Amino acid sequence: MLNGVHFLLSYKCDLECDHCFVWGRPAAKSVFRFEQVKHVLEEAQMLGTVAYVSVEGGEPFLYYPIMVRSVQEAVRLGFQVEILTNCYWATCPEDAEQWLTPFAEVENVRLSFSGDLYHGDKWVTSEVENAIRAANKLGLKVGVIAIKNPTGKASPKEIEGARVDLGELMYKGRAAVKLAEKAIKKPWSEFTKCPYEKLADPQRVHVDPFGHVHVCQGISIGNVWKKPFSKIIAEYKPNENVILDALISGGPVALVEKFNLSHDELYADACHLCYSARCMLRIKRQSTLAPSQMYGENSESTS
Repeated sequence: MLNGVHFLLSYKCDLECDHCFVWGRPAAKSVFRFEQVKHVLEEAQMLGTVAYVSVEGGEPFLYYPIMVRSVQEAVRLGFQVEILTNCYWATCPEDAEQWLTPFAEVENVRLSFSGDLYHGDKWVTSEVENAIRAANKLGLKVGVIAIKNPTGKASPKEIEGARVDLGELMYKGRAAVKLAEKAIKKPWSEFTKCPYEKLADPQRVHVDPFGHVHVCQGISIGNVWKKPFSKIIAEYKPNENVILDALISGGPVALVEKFNLSHDELYADACHLCYSARCMLRIKRQSTLAPSQMYGENSESTS
């Protein structure tokens, strides 16, 4: 049962982090229009099961007016809202307070700040510290999302009272290209299930500015500019899609075996094998394995 909708407001980002699985970068130019966000929110409300909305990217604060209106509209429609940002804008606590004030004026908003060794040369950047101080002053709910670093350097458990949620590094997208080579690897035959997404019955999806609805980043189940979002979800039949059917039945291993793909003996994780297989299948399965942005290709291409 679908519980959450994540809006990739834009693929554009001020940074180009090695671990980014959506290939965020300054050169990306895609972005939602507010009316498009509003339309998808209304469709999500029609389903009656969606409880929360996440606004992320790329870096959503690069399109600040659209982001603020999108959050306000989501709250108006009754959703819990999470905003993800790297806090590039928090140059001092006083200015950060100005950026965050609109979210203190509505209910049911939570802020998640990215702070780890992929975003800077230390676990906690001054921008994240400034943003947390401002959020605390405004009474906003705030947490920090950090990704484990292969160097083994320990992360703080909290920053300025904000809890640090430490997650695993997933080797897909840019991470599969930039970081997998140095990772400790396991036999490919071990990866017989997807460890992160419930593909048979998704609890969340991502929607991008090209209109793609992703059950996992880079696996599209439809396009909201061609078919209503509520219908895409209601009519979801993963076993009729050869890519999804394989992943559900036996994970990345089944995907490799289904299409008789060449492969290495060792991979960093299930995402690494799955992403590598999908890259090989892209030419013939572009309607599902989309958009090109998710595979490090032209960021303005919708396919």
